[in-house]
Amino acid sequence: MQTAGTFEEHFAREIMHSERTRMAVLAGVLAALLCVTALLIVVFQDEYRQQFASRAAFVQSGAAMVALLCYELAVRHVVGRRLHRGLRIPEGLRYLNALVETSFPTLVIVLVARHTNPQHVLQSAAVLLYGVFIVLSTLRLDFRLSVFTGAVAAAEYLALCYAYQGTGGEALSRTPFELPPFFFAKAAMLLAAGFAAGFVAHQLKRRAGNAFRAQQERQRIVSAFGQQVSPAIVEELLGRGPAIESRRAFVCVMFMDVRNFTPMVQDKSPEEIVAFQNAVFGEAIDAVNRHHGIINQFLGDGFMATFGAPFSTGEECRHAVAAARELIERVAKLSAAGSIPLTRIGVGLHAGEAVTGNIGSAQRMQYSITGSVVILAARIEQLNKTYESQLLASVEVVNAAGDLAKDAAPIGPVHVKGRDAPIEIYRLA
Repeated sequence: MQTAGTFEEHFAREIMHSERTRMAVLAGVLAALLCVTALLIVVFQDEYRQQFASRAAFVQSGAAMVALLCYELAVRHVVGRRLHRGLRIPEGLRYLNALVETSFPTLVIVLVARHTNPQHVLQSAAVLLYGVFIVLSTLRLDFRLSVFTGAVAAAEYLALCYAYQGTGGEALSRTPFELPPFFFAKAAMLLAAGFAAGFVAHQLKRRAGNAFRAQQERQRIVSAFGQQVSPAIVEELLGRGPAIESRRAFVCVMFMDVRNFTPMVQDKSPEEIVAFQNAVFGEAIDAVNRHHGIINQFLGDGFMATFGAPFSTGEECRHAVAAARELIERVAKLSAAGSIPLTRIGVGLHAGEAVTGNIGSAQRMQYSITGSVVILAARIEQLNKTYESQLLASVEVVNAAGDLAKDAAPIGPVHVKGRDAPIEIYRLA
């Protein structure tokens, strides 16, 4: 229900924005129409003199256009103020506004018909003004209002035809222009145009609603799922679908562990332990995310992070070293400020090819990074205890990190568990 309420509130505001756009367009059309009418009168003044005894018809119709233009700008201003204050437009006023606007062509026809043959006016371009209001009614995003606009145009045009029937004189007495079938056909077309505009408005509203709901669902998934895994993985899942195929990629893997975590928290309450973890992991998330990495999983008092999957920047090792240094600095500042107990962390980095993608079954899938690079990164992190260091990295990371690892101190070939050949590691902090 909350989602529905949010959607209705959001869409009501979008309708008001669309209404303001429609009014601005209509004001522009009226201004252009004034200019075009004035130009036509100047260019074809001889032809107009044959039809009109004076310029009163043009002055009156021009005044009506100016009045409607001012009306549209004033109503647009009012709608803008209500939008700013979070208020909606009453439904009754929307229908009243549609009636006023759609009656404008009728007013113009009546004003001009007083100074010339009414039947000529009914066949003039003035009738096409009804179509302008019907087309622009689609921006109201309301099927009923568009149909209402078409119905008003059809009814008023039909009423004018019957009011001026028989006034065409001998020149039109034998033509179909004064016969009811001609009136009804044009009125039916106006009504049909209203239904067509309503259909378009309904489709626009439906598609906009679907897009908004899809965006809300996407945000809900990112918010909920992103609390369990990195938002980058969520975006990858949403972009590629649930079946992310496994692929080989060059990655830099980071393992972090809090030194002496068990003795540190043995006399703490569960709430204090969680607060401590949240403080450290909060800094870790910020540091890793800032340097284009993702945290794949938390491991009690530590975590595993990856740089280079699912997205590669080409500078995975540089980003990993920068993130590790920043994380060590952040934890040190927390300790110095007394926000957490005196804490030291150990970070291990190793780079190489790994297999990335979803593993599991149809019931349970997990985005994972697998390969010897992950195992070696974990082993290197554990060596921090042996060398009383905070940041150790393999030779692959140091070579790829360039100037960011220029102060790296070589420790030499080191044997690690599960690997026959020794590995070259360096101390960076």
